Amino acid sequence: MSRVRLLLASASPARLTTLRAAGVEPEVLVSGVDEPAVLDAARANGPLSPADAVLVLAQAKARDVVGRVRGTEPRTVDVVLGCDSMLELDGEVLGKPASPDDARERWRAMRGRTGVLHTGHWLVDLRDDGDRARDLAAPGPVPADRPHELGETSSTAVTFADVTDAEIDAYVATGEPLHVAGAFTIDGLGGAFVERVDGDHHGVVGLSLPTLRRLLRARDVAWTDLWSAS
Repeated sequence: MSRVRLLLASASPARLTTLRAAGVEPEVLVSGVDEPAVLDAARANGPLSPADAVLVLAQAKARDVVGRVRGTEPRTVDVVLGCDSMLELDGEVLGKPASPDDARERWRAMRGRTGVLHTGHWLVDLRDDGDRARDLAAPGPVPADRPHELGETSSTAVTFADVTDAEIDAYVATGEPLHVAGAFTIDGLGGAFVERVDGDHHGVVGLSLPTLRRLLRARDVAWTDLWSAS
């Protein structure tokens, strides 16, 4: 089996843990993308849905990292994956909370209700790279005739428990909700506060393994080619 080497363009420990648990040991290089600026530029062309917003950011992160590894020799990666997540509640998009007070306010709004966690995935295939810097420098979606880049958004409904004010205060005090989209985790301390997940639970963690598998298959890469050991 010929191993395909993945680079994860994300600082998320949860995404890295998810890949490792699935047998994939990626390299990690965190992007330096100005997320508000990227979204502002995208919205200049028209309204942006939450599902599209996370895909735009995932694309920007993957392209930023590709620009930094392209031309390096010897190249140690074959494909680059960028991801971004946001929680949609009542049509409002919620990223990471700005402060503990913000996190508490969000949880009081979320408790006992259902939101949708959107996670964008953008894959760039660097094999047989050629001169593609021009493609990556261009803003917006990649045309169909340049399929070495492709993306997909995973959207999963999340129903939150009717937690008490005391539980919210204790959870926020741990600091965990301050570092994640939607101010919650399902694979950490916040897991007990999630009543139900309708859809891919990996997408709620921040990286949908079935979505990544589909993107890889579109580039003729078998999922098992990413496994660290043959």
